Amino acid sequence: MRRFLVLALPALLACAAAHAEYDPRAGDVIFHTSRSAQSLAIQKATNSPYSHMGIVFLLDGAPMVYEAVQPVKFTPLADWTRRGDGGRFVVKRLVDADRLLSPATLDRMLEEGRAFEGRPYDLRFEWSDAYVYCSELVWKIYNRALGIEIGKLQTVSEFDLSHPAVQATIRARWEGQPSPQEPVISPSPCSRARCLKRCMRSSLP
Repeated sequence: MRRFLVLALPALLACAAAHAEYDPRAGDVIFHTSRSAQSLAIQKATNSPYSHMGIVFLLDGAPMVYEAVQPVKFTPLADWTRRGDGGRFVVKRLVDADRLLSPATLDRMLEEGRAFEGRPYDLRFEWSDAYVYCSELVWKIYNRALGIEIGKLQTVSEFDLSHPAVQATIRARWEGQPSPQEPVISPSPCSRARCLKRCMRSSLP
């Protein structure tokens, strides 16, 4: 146990330092490189360092990340960032957040978000509300509450499906190939959305 604490201490201190620099605000969009089994496939297919994202809400003053995992749920910010590779994360905020994210608007966002709470994770990345994946959750909350698109929707045909990790994921989840015209949103275009600005970086590009 002592050896584990010695090895883990630098990462824990780095994570704590990063949190000390970040002042969470409701509506923030947060990204990291997940350590999940599908992370590499998402990165390769979308040409992005990010493979998971969520949206920050303050519940009773506590920063929580609303995320689509299994199932859609609220996760304490510290727990969410620890799950990322090396505890690193990036936070982006609406360019005009002070004007657009009023208490009433945030209430609408939370109401839209809670409609998805408990929904199962969408392993096939389909554009329906029955199953939900991470970037879809954030995109739909912002779009339905504010009419804002966090990133440009794409189709499967725009992704690079050639990497072995991507093909292995496809074989495990589809009979054949996914529909090339399926609408999809990934962390990559969300992270580049012109309506967002970086407000916190913890060692990710």
